[in-house]
Amino acid sequence: MLIECNVCESRVDATELARHESFDDNSDPAPFRSFFLVCPGCKSPLVAGFYPAFEDAPSRVWPAPDRYISSEIPAIVSTSLEEAERCFKAKAYTACAVMCGRALEGISVHHGTKAPSLVGGLKELLEKKIIDGRLYEWSQALRKLRNLAAHASGEKISRDDARDLFDFSHAICEYVFVLNAKYEAFVKRQEKAEASKKASK
Repeated sequence: MLIECNVCESRVDATELARHESFDDNSDPAPFRSFFLVCPGCKSPLVAGFYPAFEDAPSRVWPAPDRYISSEIPAIVSTSLEEAERCFKAKAYTACAVMCGRALEGISVHHGTKAPSLVGGLKELLEKKIIDGRLYEWSQALRKLRNLAAHASGEKISRDDARDLFDFSHAICEYVFVLNAKYEAFVKRQEKAEASKKASK
């Protein structure tokens, strides 16, 4: 089975040792199929799984699965995040940094900021309270390294810096597009429940 080995950092034809199919009415949308595998190169154990009803092939779920990119993140942003992760896996760390910056630009475009530059767009996002002060600080650090990566210079982006940039950009996107929506839905449920209590008195 072709799967990415986190130790070899490459796709390998892993040997299947066992498989199992499970289904939980309360948490699973369909039967989930899991596989216990071993990498033919480094002999590391791997666990892969997928929902055959919805997915074409299994992906690694242990150890250190690929970062999940929510479908709630719009394509103008998620495409850059996905490419950033692919660049990181290919050890193209400078390209990873550039794509992380592009994801931030996507957030600005999606929210209709008027500033022509990324720095201005981020300030607008802060002023509109789409991001908070801490996320703004993260975005500034990301923007500076992205600028180094995007222009010809002797600067190099390290593996650790590229991983941190991806983590920061992913966290910002999760906050803006996923957690904000969850919080708004939570507040509405609480308001509805409170209104229902008052109506029943």
